Amino acid sequence: MRELSPEKVREMNEQEIEEKLRSLREELFNLRFRNSMRQLDNPLTIRIVRRSIASLTTILNEHRAGIRLLKGHAEATQE
Repeated sequence: MRELSPEKVREMNEQEIEEKLRSLREELFNLRFRNSMRQLDNPLTIRIVRRSIASLTTILNEHRAGIRLLKGHAEATQE
C-alpha cells in the first residue's frame, strides 16, 4: 500500500487518480466490514488505506486549485 509516493501520484493524470481513489474507498469499505465481523488480521491496514486516500485527495485538490500541477498536465500547458 505504500507504493503511493507523492512523486508517483503526481505523474498520474486526473482520471487515474480518481480511479485509484474509487478502488481505495471500496477497499476501505471492505476492510471496515471485515473488521466489524472480526475477520481482519491486521486492523492497521485501515489506517494505511485512509492515509492513502487523504494523500490522493490532497494532491488532486492541489492540482485543481492550481497550487501544484500534475506532471503530465504541466508539460502540456508549457508547450
